[in-house]
Amino acid sequence: MQYSTLASLAKQLANKETSAVELATDYLARIKADTTNSFITVTEEQAMAQAKAADARLADGTAGPLTGLPLAHKDIFCTEGVRTSCGSKMLDNFIAPYSATVVEKCAEAGMVMLGKTNCDEFAMGSSNENSFYGAVKNPWDESRVPGGSSGGSAAAVAAGLVPATTGTDTGGSIRQPAAFCGITGLRPTYGRVSRWGMIAYASSLDQGGPMARTAEDCALLLQAMSGFDKRDSTSAQQDVPDFSASLNQPLAGLKIGLPKEFFNADLDPRMAKVLEDAIAEYKKLGAEVKEVSLSNVGLSIPAYYIIAPAEASSNLSRFDGVRYGYRCEDPKDLMDLYKRSRGEGFGEEVKRRIMVGTYALSAGYYDAYYLKAQKVRRLIQQDYITALNDVDVLMAPVTPTPAFKIGGHSNDPVAMYMEDIFTLSLNLAGLPGMSVPAGQIDSLPVGLQIIGNYFDEARLLNVAHQFQQVTDHHLRTPV
Repeated sequence: MQYSTLASLAKQLANKETSAVELATDYLARIKADTTNSFITVTEEQAMAQAKAADARLADGTAGPLTGLPLAHKDIFCTEGVRTSCGSKMLDNFIAPYSATVVEKCAEAGMVMLGKTNCDEFAMGSSNENSFYGAVKNPWDESRVPGGSSGGSAAAVAAGLVPATTGTDTGGSIRQPAAFCGITGLRPTYGRVSRWGMIAYASSLDQGGPMARTAEDCALLLQAMSGFDKRDSTSAQQDVPDFSASLNQPLAGLKIGLPKEFFNADLDPRMAKVLEDAIAEYKKLGAEVKEVSLSNVGLSIPAYYIIAPAEASSNLSRFDGVRYGYRCEDPKDLMDLYKRSRGEGFGEEVKRRIMVGTYALSAGYYDAYYLKAQKVRRLIQQDYITALNDVDVLMAPVTPTPAFKIGGHSNDPVAMYMEDIFTLSLNLAGLPGMSVPAGQIDSLPVGLQIIGNYFDEARLLNVAHQFQQVTDHHLRTPV
């Protein structure tokens, strides 16, 4: 049962082979024995209450497809009555007075929340080493990072502590940890999933999404998470299709584009070989493959690391030691309160990005940096639109290398930022993308990135699912 999928557990519940209470008890016991530091908060009492309610629904015939299934939320989603820390000392004492829309929707579907997963502070990082609660360890090799910022979510699924989790993706923070941990992760189109109650890092880039073992499970969880939310001004008024309905559609005639800019010197040759083998499987399934160009994608890193820190500078200005969160001891005056509360409450990476963002937005530099970065963003988006007018999906690496050692980039922020080189252009364009397990290098997982057109998540899930029907990479486990 440890590495069971949502789909298989749902069948067991329907056939009365197990109960929601038994599932919750089993997974909670595993979480208590965990060595990866995947969880910040475990909600055992709440989980058991939800599990009992789910069993009642299963018994009286009012259960839905997700009723009784366990999950965990990244600790950036507000959860009423439960600590929501964003992995930061700043919010270590913050008990959310309401739940995020995503949390509400999963609860309404009858899912059982086991707890809140560890993450880089305010979702800023590519390794999950920037958490106030300590680094998360990769279950495949605990000397290596799980990726970030949704590293706790990815590690928890990979270690069999929970069958599915929620994550957020601002520059690759679902796809990169999914790749490092050998699970499936999907960043939906910007606006597909409500951001209400998801504490903001960079508002025009953040997007919540599902993380699980398989594309089939991601389809089930995305179904529950999606939909228009009037409380979120960026929520898209789009119909939500049945994401599971087209999973088994054949791929004959599928047009795959390979962006030549992604298969370059930044990519480990061993990674290129794994991806080449994965694409060969798609050819066997009847897909057609052609090279495409995204000529401006090389500008993604500088554009992103102006736009995202600028938005972070604005969003994190609310954490001032006055209304809620961390407050310094015995401030001399209001300015001292602000300075010391923020200086003591934020970690080094968060402070670094706030400083960069504030500088980029300051008088005399706005046009030179922020405005220019937004113009570059538009060029990157147009490249994707042009390419996806010619093909159905794009395929590319997720990361340049497999998971690196904990501490490997700690003293080199630029090297850490370069870990996002293949993912963050997608966020600038607002497109959906997935990471799917595609092989291994030195017993470490490698992910294949699949990129689709706006609100075409159903096709992405179909393309990923068909690959998982003819390969076993997603079935491999750390133990």
